[in-house]
Amino acid sequence: MNGIISVLIIVMLALYELGAVLALLLHSRPKLANIIPNFLTLCAALSGFGASITFFWSGEARISLGNFVTSVPLISFEISIDRLSALFIMVLSVLTLGVAVYSIGYLSHYYHRHDVGVFNFLMNSFILAMIGVLVAGNMIAFLMSWELMSVISYFLVIFEAEVEGTQKAGTIYLIMTHLTSAFLLIAAGLIYQSSGSFMIDASLSGAPAWIKNVLFGCFLIAFGAKAGMIPLHIWLPYAHPAAPGNVSALMSGMMIKIAIYGLLRFVFGMLGAEFQWWGTFLLVIGIVTTVLGVAYSFVEQNVKRLLAYCSIENIGIILIGVAVSILAYSSGQTAISSLALIAALYHLCNHTIVKGALFLGAGAIQYSTHTKDMESLGGLLKKMPYTGLFMLTGSLAISAIPPFNGFISEWLTYQSIFVNIGTAAIGVKVLLILTVAALALAGALAAASFTKFFGISFLGLPRTEKAAQAQEVPKTMRLGMGLLAALSLFLGILPSGMIRLLDRVVIGITGETVADTLTGNRFLIYEPIRIGATGITPLEFLMIGLILAGGVVFVVRLLSRQTQDRKYVTWDCGYSGLNARMQYSATGFSKPLRIIFRVLYRPNRDLAVEPGPSAYFPKSLRYEVTTESVFEKYLYLPLVRALTRFAKNFRMIIQTGSIHRYLIYIFVTVLLLLVYFRFCG
Repeated sequence: MNGIISVLIIVMLALYELGAVLALLLHSRPKLANIIPNFLTLCAALSGFGASITFFWSGEARISLGNFVTSVPLISFEISIDRLSALFIMVLSVLTLGVAVYSIGYLSHYYHRHDVGVFNFLMNSFILAMIGVLVAGNMIAFLMSWELMSVISYFLVIFEAEVEGTQKAGTIYLIMTHLTSAFLLIAAGLIYQSSGSFMIDASLSGAPAWIKNVLFGCFLIAFGAKAGMIPLHIWLPYAHPAAPGNVSALMSGMMIKIAIYGLLRFVFGMLGAEFQWWGTFLLVIGIVTTVLGVAYSFVEQNVKRLLAYCSIENIGIILIGVAVSILAYSSGQTAISSLALIAALYHLCNHTIVKGALFLGAGAIQYSTHTKDMESLGGLLKKMPYTGLFMLTGSLAISAIPPFNGFISEWLTYQSIFVNIGTAAIGVKVLLILTVAALALAGALAAASFTKFFGISFLGLPRTEKAAQAQEVPKTMRLGMGLLAALSLFLGILPSGMIRLLDRVVIGITGETVADTLTGNRFLIYEPIRIGATGITPLEFLMIGLILAGGVVFVVRLLSRQTQDRKYVTWDCGYSGLNARMQYSATGFSKPLRIIFRVLYRPNRDLAVEPGPSAYFPKSLRYEVTTESVFEKYLYLPLVRALTRFAKNFRMIIQTGSIHRYLIYIFVTVLLLLVYFRFCG
């Protein structure tokens, strides 16, 4: 079995690499540079999915593929796979499968640029770098893969560099992603100093408490910034809208989850989730990230920025699950810790699939209408019925509406909090109760956000000529979206198999299994999920809903047999006819919340009037409402100004032009290093 897994992994890596190489070689033939590499990417994703499933089926805890660099001391590139990395490879492979099929049609509108080959080279290299992070057996391999993932994704973000705002988005992303690398380098140095090894599974049980606390801080900043944790989220609302649709699906669907993988790998695996204040602090961060993420999502009218802020919200929900797991684990409640971690990982998998589908759908909207502004859309459901169906499915799933998958993971998160409330200290009880309230508020706002998104974009009348001329996207794009949308329903109706698989992952982290108490003993057959006296049966929800819907249709048809249909116009208040200007706008839909949370949004209103014959009859009125980025204005801009002033002042001290001062600086530096290594090394 180990041999089969190793072969599948090698085939996966080879196919991704072959796809990247062929994309460059076929650079001058855009159609071939699109179809062939994406077909190889699809095959690689199937190999990765097969390797992951085979790994779980084998029952192995870890498989090592060996060290690819042995001649350089302290530097190695060891590849190994355990259950946690196998789970992430499986989810990445499923997402990549949908993206590869989708990209065949989506990239056709880049043929005129003749750089489709470069794009597919970057895409395959990006996926390879993410896999490199997941299979890295030591910090050297982890850091190299992490940096490659960051740099390659930067080039994908700025792929359409000619579009206004893209280069700014890329610059912000590059700065924030190198912040993560800096803190990971600090962590790597501390790990080696404490354990004498760069191995990821090195034990720090004997390290001083302050070392563990510093490492936790480094990991939280590094992985939190990459995941989009508030207030380190500043890059995400810029980068996702700037990137092409299939890139956004991979970045939001999987890249930000790689940061969650790192957090679990190091905080649980290396640091042992030892201190309860880690869970408390992470829980507060999770609450803030969840509520503010969905609050900013609600007022957005750019489709991709709305989805980007929604990703921030869902990262907050995942962090809440991880925090509850740390709180329980640090107090010896391993069963509760396992339940919370299963909830977090299930939500991570669900969000990867659903947000992948939604970003692919946003790319389809832009592909067909050439805009991301909801105020310029409307009536798309008649023009793009399949895309509308898949986006409706994704919207229901991300809003945690049963029987879709988002409901299951959020229900598990609620239950893990409720169970933990019964055993926690009084201060933690209060915080957990506030967490429940925050999740409830976030759930309501998420449902409102996607009601706005789907209603304004797909229902009503077209607001612009672009929306009126929209057409359904190519079949491959629909197939990619449909695959992920169908999975979101499948994981909601039949969750027990996924829960048992996640239990195999969690038992290697917390040492406790809970799947048998949740779903019984069978693997793929549907079973109700029960926690104590509470339980849910999503399949029964679906069946009851279908029966009720069918019953309503039957009764309506039965009662209307003797009636006569009459068609007439909708009441139009005396106007000659309804038009798109009479419809609700995205701005109007979100106005009540902007009024309530005006302190957070700090809205700015701009009214431009073109004078007419009199003050009462202007030629035109243009009213625009914008919200202020509080974190950017009051945190990042002052920080940038302070750093700029410091750099200018420090340059005057360091760069004096005097060779004598430079020699003194070198002498003092060498002297301090000698003292350090003599007494501290």
